[in-house]
Amino acid sequence: MDRAQLRRSGLLLAVAFALAAGPAAAQQKPAEPPKPAAKEEEPFWAIGRPAGEVTAKMAPVPAFPIPTPADKLPIGKIKLPPGFKIEVWASDVFDARGMRQGDKGTVFVSSLFGAGKIYAITDKGGKREVKTIAEKLFLPNGIEFHKGSLYVATPKDITRYDNIEASLDNPPKPVMVYDKLPGDVPHGWKFIKIGPDGKLYVPVGAPCNICDPSDKYSQIFRMNLDGTGVESVVKGMRNTVGFDWHPKTKELWFGDNQRDWLAEDMPLDELNRVTKQGQHFGFPFCHSGMMTDPQYGWGKSCADYATPALLLGPHAAPLGMRFYTGKMFPAKYQNAIFLARHGPWNKSQKFAADVVAVFVDDKGNARMEPFLTGLVENNQYLGRPADVLVLKDGSLLVSDDHNGAIYRVSYGK
Repeated sequence: MDRAQLRRSGLLLAVAFALAAGPAAAQQKPAEPPKPAAKEEEPFWAIGRPAGEVTAKMAPVPAFPIPTPADKLPIGKIKLPPGFKIEVWASDVFDARGMRQGDKGTVFVSSLFGAGKIYAITDKGGKREVKTIAEKLFLPNGIEFHKGSLYVATPKDITRYDNIEASLDNPPKPVMVYDKLPGDVPHGWKFIKIGPDGKLYVPVGAPCNICDPSDKYSQIFRMNLDGTGVESVVKGMRNTVGFDWHPKTKELWFGDNQRDWLAEDMPLDELNRVTKQGQHFGFPFCHSGMMTDPQYGWGKSCADYATPALLLGPHAAPLGMRFYTGKMFPAKYQNAIFLARHGPWNKSQKFAADVVAVFVDDKGNARMEPFLTGLVENNQYLGRPADVLVLKDGSLLVSDDHNGAIYRVSYGK
């Protein structure tokens, strides 16, 4: 075979190979790049968190997973004004939050994330017995007692347990009062109370850290006790978990937790005074009555909104509060507010975790001073007050959800 024949044979083989390989090659798809791992959904409390080593370590402070034994509670660390004393009133009340006292003396206690229960605590000759009367509930922080019935509010609805003190061992099935609450988890848990007008007051917090929510959020509503006649009382409220009415003026006062992640020392949480229905307290446009929001405050002025009656500290987390109407404490505390500050989680230096006394003058001006302190040590919480309750004898109960306990503060000369 000469060179010309070899060249022709090589070309033919090359063409044949190309024709044979072509269709197969055309059928092969190029390798796809690996898919990125699914991004873990950010928890609602972390949305808006600035990047950085310090903020990356910040997260809500978890309560102890089991109640602290009575002999391990931080009673010895707590400080009170002269003449006052504190004792453990009840222990083994996991995740103790809101408190109400029944007509027969039963103290009802709600819980939140950890337990999902409602407790009833009875006192028999100085010995307290803790009973669980409802469980597996959805964030049942809000409770109220009225004319023999216990009202329980979750983010979704409000129910009522009738004649409850007569049936603690066999609680009745709850009666539905209202089932049209939004149901959001962020700031969805409630603090409910019946006002001087006989209506049930129910807050609906903002479903976010910072946003411009729809008309069904960031308000305190009131309704008849059968769930009818719902109307708005307060607007521009981010998240209240405690409110009460002045015993003389009947004005509504409420604590308001301000937005997170703006700065270490701003905004300052608020105590607000409602002087007329429909007042707007600034959220999300103005914070602490002094600064407009960097995202939603453009074109707004804090002068257009109600000014806080008192600033409670950065991220102090005001929760339960009551005007003192008992007779046990000294006269200076009559009609003063006892307010529980839960203490911040998104601040590098812990503070608060206390109960403050707020004194209100005839013009509605407010000032506060320490009352129950000592629960912050080495930048850690020893306990975290969640609610306060004035008992019929004039003493003050303080719930501590961190330890699953309730303390009693009394006074004696």
